[in-house]
Amino acid sequence: MIPLPFAICLKHLPVYRTVSMRLTTKGRFAVTAMLDLAMQGEGGPVTLADISQRQRISLSYLEQLFAKLRRHQVVVSVRGPGGGYRLARTPELITVADIISAVDEPLDATRCGGKGNCTGVENHDGHCMTHQLWATLTQKMLAFLASVSIKELVEQQRLRIHHHTQQQNEQRATIPLQVEEGGAPLLRTHSMKVNSLHTTTRAFGVKQ
Repeated sequence: MIPLPFAICLKHLPVYRTVSMRLTTKGRFAVTAMLDLAMQGEGGPVTLADISQRQRISLSYLEQLFAKLRRHQVVVSVRGPGGGYRLARTPELITVADIISAVDEPLDATRCGGKGNCTGVENHDGHCMTHQLWATLTQKMLAFLASVSIKELVEQQRLRIHHHTQQQNEQRATIPLQVEEGGAPLLRTHSMKVNSLHTTTRAFGVKQ
């Protein structure tokens, strides 16, 4: 099991509020939950309760999402003691587009939802002047999501955790300095460690 010191965050993904292609909570939570499952599932099935606790997503909401993911054969459920969910395929064979599609997340930048009746009239096939622009954007967006696998996201997240842990270790290793009024630094933390060492060596009869 891979420990997650913080919830998986997808907030760095760009959000374009001017068009309807913005991912809703459903799509973001589904990808987040699947990433958690991929990272934690190496040791066996993962329960939705555990995912809910780690990612702070409502358990009832996860149950709805995973029911759809299971129907689309993205995950499989394991019943009985120690049961839960696991990936239906290896991580490299599951893309973000698979997940988005499974939970019925609408991804369409066109005003007409891809139907081609933007203007509500039949002239010019009902297309608005910018229909082709947004239709092309939708195709490129879907192609991008189809090119990103869960395996890639797992590797990115593990690298992020590694860097975070490294930074924490470096911070702990730094000796804090206290400065006198005159500006001369005092290594008080270091001095305390040295005095403690002297006390310990005297207690064991070691000559200093």
